[in-house]
Amino acid sequence: MSLIAVLALDGVPGHQLTTPGLVFAAAARHHPWVNYDLRICTAPGFERTGGPAAFRIETSWGLEGLEDADTVLLPGCASFRDAPPPAVANALRTAAARGCRIGAIDTGTFVLAATGLLDGRAAATSRRHAAELARLYPRIEVDPDGSVVSHGPFHTAAGVLGGLDLCLRLVTIDHGEAVVIETERQAFLQLHSPADGSVGNVSPSAIIPSDGNLEEAIRWMEANLQHPLTLTQIAGHASLGPRTLTRRFRTETGLSPLQYLLRARIQLAQRLLERTDDPIERIAARTGLGTPANLRHHFHRYTGTTPGIYRNAFRSLAAALTWAERDQAEQL
Repeated sequence: MSLIAVLALDGVPGHQLTTPGLVFAAAARHHPWVNYDLRICTAPGFERTGGPAAFRIETSWGLEGLEDADTVLLPGCASFRDAPPPAVANALRTAAARGCRIGAIDTGTFVLAATGLLDGRAAATSRRHAAELARLYPRIEVDPDGSVVSHGPFHTAAGVLGGLDLCLRLVTIDHGEAVVIETERQAFLQLHSPADGSVGNVSPSAIIPSDGNLEEAIRWMEANLQHPLTLTQIAGHASLGPRTLTRRFRTETGLSPLQYLLRARIQLAQRLLERTDDPIERIAARTGLGTPANLRHHFHRYTGTTPGIYRNAFRSLAAALTWAERDQAEQL
């Protein structure tokens, strides 16, 4: 269990307060071995989030919620240019002194900088405030273009989507690239889930089993998805008979070996649709699904949509979520 405390100061942007829950919940929900506990803590003087569409929150946690946290996240706030309340600065210094990981998002970097914890370190904030951060805190090496800057136990993020990027960076550190790829997909899809369910997704197949033979077999399967793979071949790679392999596979993953193989292929298809311009014919070959018709059949069965609709919807969503970042850059 990794305990993450999000410290809200008055005027925190609402999306920066809710994004950690979105990301860490997606990581835990889709990967059974990932276990995060998230708590929202309010600083002295907190009243509500910032605009637009400010809202109030109720939580039983104040600064004491940081005392046993493994990670503290510090979103931005309205009064970031002012010195933080002494109790806040002391709580952050205490957390750092016991080895807690601390992340700051956007103007939250100013609050962390005011504690002196970033002196002599590299850090990032929003581009429009980077020069100001460098002027106010000359002992910090401000990265004007940094998305996420990590220096020791401190991680700072810039941009409209900085909170999302920072949380994904922490998931990568904790659980690796395979987990964060699926978490990123699920987080993006949750940010905009059409009422008709036209953008579907498949539950992850990347369940790491405790059985060493099965783990080795799974990694071999995932490295050879483009090739025709039979149950006998998989069993041989695990040094098990087909019946024994199937029984252990179901016990460890809840799936048969061939069901697991198909889901892994669909997940690879999703990644290729999201991140490449490969035509459907090439994706079918790279995933081992053979023909475009076979790809479309299995993709629709597991996601409820077609490869073409999935690609267009995912890219439209990504563009919608990043338009503000581009607009901000053009104004600077």
